[in-house]
Amino acid sequence: MTLPHTAATPAGADHTFQVDLRGLVDLLSHHLYSSPRVYLRELLQNAADALTARHSLQPDAPAGAFGIRLYADGALVRVEDDGVGLTEADVHAFLATIGRSSKRAEQIAEQRGDFIGQFGIGLLSCFLVADEIHVISLSARTPDAAVVEWRGRGDGSYTIRNLPASARPRAGTTVTLTPRADAGEWTGPARVHALARHFGSLLRHPVTFDDGTGGARGPGARINAEPAPWARAYPTPGARSRALAAYGEEVFGFTPLDTIELDLPAVGLKGIACVLPEAVPAGRRHGHRVHVKGMLLSEHAEEILPEWAFFVRCVIDAESLRPTASRESLYEDDTLAAVREALAERLRAWIAQAAASDPDLLARFLQAHHLAVKSLAVHDDEILRMLLPWLPFETSDGHTTLDAFARTHRTVLVTSSVEEFRQIAAIASAAGLGVVNGGYTYDRELVHRLPEIRSEVSVADLDPAVLTAHLDPVDRESELAAAAYLARARDALAVFDCDVALRTFQPASAPALLIDSREARHERTRSQLAREQEGGLWGDILGALRQEAPRAQLILNQLNPLVRTAVAIEEPELARTSAEALYGQAALLSRRPLRPAESSLINRSFLDLLAHALRKDS
Repeated sequence: MTLPHTAATPAGADHTFQVDLRGLVDLLSHHLYSSPRVYLRELLQNAADALTARHSLQPDAPAGAFGIRLYADGALVRVEDDGVGLTEADVHAFLATIGRSSKRAEQIAEQRGDFIGQFGIGLLSCFLVADEIHVISLSARTPDAAVVEWRGRGDGSYTIRNLPASARPRAGTTVTLTPRADAGEWTGPARVHALARHFGSLLRHPVTFDDGTGGARGPGARINAEPAPWARAYPTPGARSRALAAYGEEVFGFTPLDTIELDLPAVGLKGIACVLPEAVPAGRRHGHRVHVKGMLLSEHAEEILPEWAFFVRCVIDAESLRPTASRESLYEDDTLAAVREALAERLRAWIAQAAASDPDLLARFLQAHHLAVKSLAVHDDEILRMLLPWLPFETSDGHTTLDAFARTHRTVLVTSSVEEFRQIAAIASAAGLGVVNGGYTYDRELVHRLPEIRSEVSVADLDPAVLTAHLDPVDRESELAAAAYLARARDALAVFDCDVALRTFQPASAPALLIDSREARHERTRSQLAREQEGGLWGDILGALRQEAPRAQLILNQLNPLVRTAVAIEEPELARTSAEALYGQAALLSRRPLRPAESSLINRSFLDLLAHALRKDS
């Protein structure tokens, strides 16, 4: 609403907001602002905007001629600026209008590109800590303007009157709050000083603080004594790099692995990205500190960088980013999208530069953040070409880079799951096969793209038949001698759809190898359900999907002394129990989740073997 008013207002005349101000303040405190502390940010922001307008009015004024002064002694909080000030008409337009702008306000809003604030409700945040807001202002825009006093109260009423010129000899505005008793947490001198540094340390206008004691925080104590670290001059590039790293450590609490300067002139953005020195869980997105025209907007702005860039934390200051109504996050628009892509390109360029000129830095970076780079390489061909050979993978030769692995194995086999890799890794290594664990996020897809970088290398998914083909058959005599045992073993393990074979392979210490993929188990489960539901609608559906159910394979190692002893067992029950025990041990070594029937089998076979041993000894 816009209140009608005449050119002059009788001294002491009362006016009333045409809204429920108490309800509005409650809305601000519970739904718009994250904390009452934002009241000081809003006051600083209004003061900074007023100074920007004053400099536009007087562009020849020397730097530092106008500033902001804070005072807090526990009994009151005062923010004074040398800004453009307000006339009585401005007071009506800006301080007495809520939710709707006058024509003058709309005209000014069109020119607010140089201002931090974009909304007319910031001053109301002061009602979060005080029941009355006292404003005294003198306009620098109108030479003969009177000094105007505005008092707004929490009950929704306000008073406007003109004061003598002595009440405000210089143009600008003074806002004074008398805090409520329950707001001491946010309005004490130490807290106000800390909040001022928190929000305003990068403001371009001088900000001073006074706590009334004359001590270290006495009159003239600077809140923003130095410009942003990226805006300072340094004697050498090394000194600049160290200073930026020190600032990153001060802000974030860790020593950066490296700092990346960010500079986007099109949107007036400058800042740094600090590379985390240690790995972080995949997908965990850190908040970034975003300043708009020097004023801290948010400490938790996730939206400024893409999801894959979770290996950095940023401090930026921008001119053209648009804040939301609460001014605690960024408005998602085309400008923000363009900034996000431009910053992402800067991070890519840093990775490329490290790959080209600083192998030690690249190695330390990849050691900590290979997962982030893998997520980027999946969609970024340039990063893929540069870094895929240097990324570490789990292989049958241990943890190594694909480049080193491809020099040894011209044919690279990739498993589809972690458990499949763990089942066959040791056997594959002994057989001379090159197998990469493709069960981790991004790994299988990336390894399949290796031929794009190394054309001499071929990549294929691991087929169990390929592995079994590399296991040496036993001689015919040994095969015949073990035939009875193998028959009993197949009968014992039929419940698991498992075949049993005798081969020789390294290492000899491995008694058995269980080859059983997740897909095979799923297919057997579906086949079993179809048999159980035979005749019903669900059974018909499963039957239509049924393929020839693949069988697991338990490969016994003839080179292992335990296996040679087992295949010679003639007692049927003991032979059956030993086969179950060998299956259970191979299932445990595969590290896949055990089915209830397998857990039961392992317990039963162990107890049966123990009972047999005790009977034999007695």
